[in-house]
Amino acid sequence: MLIGVPKEIKTLEFRVGLTTASVHELVHHGHQVIVQSTAGEGVGLTDELYRAAGADIVDTAAEIFERADLIVKVKEPQPEECRMLREGQVLFTYLHLAPDPDQTRMLKESGCVAIAYETVTDEDHGLPLLSPMSEVAGRMSIQAGAHALEKHKGGSGMLLGGVPGVEAARVVVIGGGVVGTNAIRMAMGMEAHVTVLDRSLKRLKELDFQFGCMLNTIYSTRESVWQHVTNADLVVGAVLVPGAAAPKLVTRDMLKEMRPGSVVVDVAIDQGGCFETSRPTTHAEPTYTEEGVVHYCVANMPGGVARTSAFALNNATLPFTLALADKGYRQALQDDPHLRNGLNVHRGDITYEAVASTLGYDYVPAEQAIAS
Repeated sequence: MLIGVPKEIKTLEFRVGLTTASVHELVHHGHQVIVQSTAGEGVGLTDELYRAAGADIVDTAAEIFERADLIVKVKEPQPEECRMLREGQVLFTYLHLAPDPDQTRMLKESGCVAIAYETVTDEDHGLPLLSPMSEVAGRMSIQAGAHALEKHKGGSGMLLGGVPGVEAARVVVIGGGVVGTNAIRMAMGMEAHVTVLDRSLKRLKELDFQFGCMLNTIYSTRESVWQHVTNADLVVGAVLVPGAAAPKLVTRDMLKEMRPGSVVVDVAIDQGGCFETSRPTTHAEPTYTEEGVVHYCVANMPGGVARTSAFALNNATLPFTLALADKGYRQALQDDPHLRNGLNVHRGDITYEAVASTLGYDYVPAEQAIAS
C-alpha cells in the first residue's frame, strides 16, 4: 500500500502523522511511504532521516493526497485538505466531528473513508489512541493554568503552590478520566489544593486510593459543580463523551461568581468545550478573558509539546496503521471491532452514531457500511 504523510497545517501544529520509526516498520512490511518535505522538522525528524527510514520525500501536500491510498495525519483535515480527498481514500487521524459540521459535510462529500483516532477502542473499553494525548493535555493543563494565573497574563497573580505562610491555589478538576488524573497528578505535585468531581463513585474511589487523603473527591451534581467552581482559582474541564459533543457543565452564571483573575482550562474544547463561555483558541493567542475569568481553550494543546506528543501518539497508532496497510481497510475493520469503532465516515455515510445524532444525519452502522 502507498501511505502518505502530509505536513500539518493547523496553526502552530508541529506534530507529524508518522515518525521515522513508524515509517521503518511500514517499509519493512513491504509498503511504500511518501512524506511531505519538512513534515517532521517540528519534532526533530529531518527529510534525511525519513529517507534513511525508507520513505520518499515529495514537495507538496497535493502530491500526497493525489497518490496515497492511506493518509496518516494528526489533526483533523483543514478545508483545503478536505477538498483534496478522493473517493475511497482512507484517512486515519483525529477528526472530532461532532462539534464540526463543516468538516463532516466535506468528508461526506469527498467519498473518503475516515477513521478517527479518538473513537478507536480497546478491550477495556478505553480509547487507546486518545489516551496518550489526553495524558499530555492533562499535564499541560496545569502548567498552562499556572502560567495564566500570573498577573501579566490577566490572572489574579497567584502562585499555584503558594509559599510558606500564603495559601496555595484551589484547583478543581471536572472529570476523573485520563485527562483529569494527569491534571490531578501535576497539580498535587505543585502543592495546590486539589478537588476532583466525577459522576462515577467507582472512579472517585480509585482516585482516592491512588492519591490519598490530600485529594478531595466529590460526586458531581449541579450543586457541587457550582459550589466548587465558584470557589476555585483554577478549573480544568476534563470531561469526554466519546465521539459526541462535550456537555456544558460550567455556566456563565457560575463564572460570574468566580473571583476576577481566576482561570479555566477547557481540555474538552476539541469536542466543543464543557464551559458555556468556551471558544477555540490557538497556541499563538491561547487565552481570552470573559466575565473576569481567563479562558485557556487551545484546541490542539499537545501540539505545544510536539516531540513528546508525536512519539507518544505513534506508539499507540502504529499497530492500527500496520493493520490497515497490511490487510486493506475493509479486512482490517472486519477483523478488529475496536478499530471498526473508529470508522466515522464511509463513502458518504456517517457510521458513528453519536456524530450522526449530534449533527442530524442518518446513521449507518459500520458493519453495514463496510459490507456494502
